Amino acid sequence: MDYEKIVDRLAAGAADLIPREELVEKLRRSQETGVPLRVKLWIDPSAPHLTLGHSVPLRKMRQFQDLGHIGVLVVGDFTRRIGDPSGRASTRPLMSAEEIARNMATYREQAFKILDPARTEVRYNSEWLGKLTFADVIQLTSKYTVARMLERDDFAKRFAENRPISILEFLYPLAQAYDSVAIEADVELGGVDQLFNLLVGREIQREYGQEPQVVLTVPLLIGTDGARAMSQSVGNYVGISEPPGEMFGKLMAIPDELIADYFFYLTDVPPEEYEDLPPRDAKRKLAWEIVRMYHGVDAADAARDEFDRIHIRHERPSEVPQVKIDRSLVKDDGTIWIVDLLAATGLVRSRGAAKRVISQGGVRVDGTKIASIDYDLPFSPPHLIQVGKRSFVEAI
Repeated sequence: MDYEKIVDRLAAGAADLIPREELVEKLRRSQETGVPLRVKLWIDPSAPHLTLGHSVPLRKMRQFQDLGHIGVLVVGDFTRRIGDPSGRASTRPLMSAEEIARNMATYREQAFKILDPARTEVRYNSEWLGKLTFADVIQLTSKYTVARMLERDDFAKRFAENRPISILEFLYPLAQAYDSVAIEADVELGGVDQLFNLLVGREIQREYGQEPQVVLTVPLLIGTDGARAMSQSVGNYVGISEPPGEMFGKLMAIPDELIADYFFYLTDVPPEEYEDLPPRDAKRKLAWEIVRMYHGVDAADAARDEFDRIHIRHERPSEVPQVKIDRSLVKDDGTIWIVDLLAATGLVRSRGAAKRVISQGGVRVDGTKIASIDYDLPFSPPHLIQVGKRSFVEAI
C-alpha cells in the first residue's frame, strides 16, 4: 500500500498537516495491526444548524472513514460554557446548558448526512470534563505555560493593547486539548482558526503519556456574501438541513468568485465538468449537486424547476402560504398603505423594515415592483406579495 499517496489524498485541500510523516506512520501501523485510527472533530454547539462550512472538515473525516478509520465527533457542550476565544477581540458570552441542549438536538441527524454512522462515535465533552476535580484542573493547568498561551495571535494582540483576557479563556485550549486525551485521538481535524488549539492537544497528550495526534486543518469556507467566513451569527450560511428550495436559491446567489472553491470543497464534481461553464450554468450545476447530496435527486430537480419558474420564467411559485389581512387596515376608499400591508404579511419584522425594503426596490405586488413607501394599493385580494428573491405570501 502506497501510504504517501493516501496521505496526498487526505491532504488535498488542507491548510495544515502537522506532521505529515507521523500520519504516514500511523496509517502504516493501523494497516499492520488492524486497529483503526481515531479521528477527532470538535463541534461547537453554539447554533442549531450544521452548515456547508461545517461540511468541509466533516467530508475530510468521511475520507478517513472510507479508509476504515473511526470518526469521533466531540460536541463541546462543556467547553461552550467557557466560550471559544479564537479570533476574538473580547470575551465571548457564555451559553446556558438549556441553549446548548436545544442546539445539539439535531446534530447527529445532520452529521450523518455526511458521515458513516457505523464508523462514527458522537461524544459530549461533559462526559469527562464535568467529572474533573479542582485538583485535576490544577494538574492540567500545570502542563502548559502562560508564555505559550500568549503566543496565540488573538491573546497576544489583546495583551499588547491592555484589553481583558480572563483566566477562563486560558482554560479553553486546555479543555479542548484534554478532549484529545480522553478519546485518545490519533488525528484531529479542524478549521485553520483552530490550529493553535489543536497543537496544544499534541502537547497535552504528550504530557499525559499518549502519542501526539496529527493535526489536519482545512480553510474556512467563505460565506454566501463573498466576504466573511460562513457563519450563522453573520447570516451568510447555507445549512445542510435547510429546505431544498432555500438551499438552491442561496447557492444561486453566491458571488462568481466562490464557484470553484464551493465545487472543490463541497462536492466531488471534477473540475473538467464546471471549469468552462458560464457562471450562471456553473452555479446551477453546483446548486443542483449540493441539494442532491443532502436531499436526493428528486428534491434537486424540484428545487431547480421551482427556481426556474420564479426567477427565469417569472411565474408564480408552486406553493405560497396565505395570510389573512386585518380589514381594519383597509381605508374607506378601498386601498391599503403598502407599508401596512407588508408588515401584516409577516415578511418583515416591522413597519420600519418594510419602508427600508421598499426603498431598496425589494418588494413586488402581483409581479409589479413597488417604487414608493407612499403607495396605496387598491385592495382586491388575493395579492401575491414578494420580498427579495425568495420570500412570498398570498395576502387574502
